[in-house]
Amino acid sequence: MRFDGDIAAIASRLLLHPEPMPDAHDLVPDFQLQELDGRPPVPAAVLIALVRRPMGYTVLYTERATGLRKHSGQVAFPGGRIDPEDHDASYAALREANEEIALDPQDAEVLGFMPYYYTGTNYFITPVVAVVEPSGPFIPNPGEVDAVFEVPVETLMAPKSYGHYRLHFQGQVRQSWQIDHGGHRIWGITANLTRRFRDHVLTGEAGHAP
Repeated sequence: MRFDGDIAAIASRLLLHPEPMPDAHDLVPDFQLQELDGRPPVPAAVLIALVRRPMGYTVLYTERATGLRKHSGQVAFPGGRIDPEDHDASYAALREANEEIALDPQDAEVLGFMPYYYTGTNYFITPVVAVVEPSGPFIPNPGEVDAVFEVPVETLMAPKSYGHYRLHFQGQVRQSWQIDHGGHRIWGITANLTRRFRDHVLTGEAGHAP
């Protein structure tokens, strides 16, 4: 499946504004990994960056630093918590991308937002979709990121790119999508968000909302 570069069509499948957080009792996590003990969900934002390259569009990923306490070595989109001083989810996602990989916010045009994703670790994630025309290289912050890599959009659109990752946890089997590319394994939240991005935004096969 080829990507025709119709950015206007992609934007039309996105939300104009981030979804507000529902009452915590109405949130259903992707799968439960820990007891939340009544703690309020943590607002967070990730950047799904469509990077314009001479050979076509790619999607940007990071490999988290192995020295991090949580999710070390895993593949993730740039992003993190929404701080109180952040204007909105897009500001937070671009701020985090700048801190993690030196992505200049001026190089990004935010197209819109995907519906929220609530994780079993109590994060309320707003995916921010943007077109990025990099004015310089992406440089990993060694304290947060070990590597930056990009996956061609055509690869993410191809159904054959998706397998299943199975995790045994507390006697149960948890499952997510899995994408292998260039020696990197994308699984868990990032793979699930990638699949939603494919189905609902890139191809529009599944409508406008998950």
